[in-house]
Parts: sequence; structure tokens; C-alpha cells
Amino acid sequence: MLWSAVPAADPTPAPVTLDEAAKQAGEAAGWVEQNWSTWLSTGLRILLILVVAVVLRHLVRRALTKLIERMNRSAQAVEGSALGGLLVNAERRRQRSEAIGSVLRSVASFLIMGTAGLMILGAFNVNLAPLLASAGVAGVAIGFGARNLVTDFLSGVFMILEDQYGVGDSVDAGVASGEVIEVGLRVTKLRGDNGEIWYVRNGEIKRIGNLSQGWSTATVDVTVRPTEDLDRVSTVISEVGENLAKEEPWNERLWGPVEVLGLTEVLLDSMTVRLAAKTMPGKSLGVERELRWRIKRAFDEVGIRIVGGLPAVPAEDAPADPTASMAPPSAFASTTSPQSVAATPLNPPPNLTK
Repeated sequence: MLWSAVPAADPTPAPVTLDEAAKQAGEAAGWVEQNWSTWLSTGLRILLILVVAVVLRHLVRRALTKLIERMNRSAQAVEGSALGGLLVNAERRRQRSEAIGSVLRSVASFLIMGTAGLMILGAFNVNLAPLLASAGVAGVAIGFGARNLVTDFLSGVFMILEDQYGVGDSVDAGVASGEVIEVGLRVTKLRGDNGEIWYVRNGEIKRIGNLSQGWSTATVDVTVRPTEDLDRVSTVISEVGENLAKEEPWNERLWGPVEVLGLTEVLLDSMTVRLAAKTMPGKSLGVERELRWRIKRAFDEVGIRIVGGLPAVPAEDAPADPTASMAPPSAFASTTSPQSVAATPLNPPPNLTK
């Protein structure tokens, strides 16, 4: 058996001489001495950028928060006044201001911190051109892929900034209608007439009809007999409107007098009188119901009958019709009528008789 003699590797490294160690230390010290000023200036620059960015972001966000709180306090102050319910909806104002504040804070933070990040990369001598080009391409791709989300978000921002509607408003959004219970940057929540909640994406709202801004119009049509005196009908309706405008809470809901517009339809058996009044936004239906109620009672008191009611009772009994119990004449009563001739039996000729 042959054994090959292979020298084993010495695990102990070669000792470093004092001259070599001194040479390496000198090179390291020289390299540090040459670059320490660059490191210090770069570090101080990065630190200054971070400090300025953080302080500026804090100040901007705090200023926006103070502005939103001031808007909410002014809304609460007006809410306690007599016209607070007419002019300002506190919940609507609060949600709108919070949404605007959230958008502004997010945009401010993104711009400040994004600019600080690019400045830090520039301090490290990083070429930002490829990075910005890649970010632009990625932004375009994300925009195409999430275009519905971007559309919803931008539509929500403009709806809030323009104050197209708010919490408590009755709106017709085309795809759904009802009372606004929440306004978001992407989705608007509506409560329908039957209590259902509709979640409508802001990007799907092509047109919006706000029934709670400005003023509303209460319109009532009264149909009476064509024989009624129009002046009398108009006088009764005007008295009802004046009495309604003097009572609470209708004196606040009515923003104008009840006006008789005139006749809208004249038929053989009826005529329609239309009246209208300017009301508080969203209160027209209640005013219309109250007007119909009071007009019906006023007409009953003065004897004006609305078409469709009970028939009028005659003043005296009409004489009985003497022909009511008589049977109609028969066609067989006359022997020359076609019916009698057709029913008469035929006589046989004489030559056929035995």
C-alpha cells in the first residue's frame, strides 16, 4: 500500500510585518483624509434636507388642520342662530372640510417628501433622468390600468371643491336618487325613498340635480266643476294661503305668497286651477300636502265641490217617468213587418190538395 506524501496546508496566515501594517494604515488614513470633507458636506446636506422637509411638512399640515377647524367652528356658530338650519348644514360642512383637508394634506406631504427624496438622491450623485423616465412610464401604465379609480377620485375632488352637493341634500344623480348621507372622494352614499342605501361611484355621475339648493316650488292643481265662480274660488284659495303663511312652522317654510296662477285646463265636466308658492329647499312636498288639506276644508265650508267627490243631492224629487213600466213595442205587432211575414206559415197551392 502506497501512501502519497502531500504537504498539509498551513492554517496559520503569514504574519504581517510592521512595515506592511503601517503602510496599510497610512493608505486608509490618506483615503479618509481625502474624502472626509465630501462625506461631511454630503451628510450635512442630507440632514439639512430631511430637517427642512419634516419641519415644512409639519407646518403645512398644521396650518391646514387649523384652517379646517376654523371652518368647522364657524359652521357650528351659525348653526345655533335662527337661520342656521336654512343656511348651513353642520354635518355637510364638516365632511366637506375634512375631505378637502385630507386631500390637501396628502398632496402637500407627497410633494414635500417626494422633492426631498429626489434631492437626497441628487446629493449621492445619482442620475435621476432614468428614474424619472421610469416613473413617468409607470405612472402612465397605472393611469391606464386604474383609469376608473382615477376618474372617480378626480370627480370626487371637483364635486367637493365646487360644493355641488353635501350631506342632507336631496339629489337626483341619474343612476340613483335620494338623500345624501356621506360624500367621499370615490363613492357617494344616497338613501332612497324606501330606505335603501345607494353607493354611487363619482365617476359614473354624468349629471346631478340638487333639490336642496336655492329654493323649491310647491305646485297644487285644484279641479272643480265648470259652473263654479272663478272669483270665489280664487278668493278662498288666497285666504287659505294667507292663513298658512301666518302659522308656524309654515311661516318659515314659505318663502313667498301663495299665488293663483289661473286655469290650466277647461273641460266639459271640470276645470283645473293651479296655484304655486316658493318654499324652503326640500320642503315643497309638505307645503303641497298642507295646502290640499286646507283648501279641501275651506271648499267644504263654502260649498264649493271638487270634481270627483260625492254627487250633489237634488233639491226635490223629480216626477216618475210614466213610460218606465211600459214594455218596448214588438216588431211582430204589425202584420206587414218583415219579421211577421217571415214568421207566417206558407199555404199549399190548390192542385196539391186532395
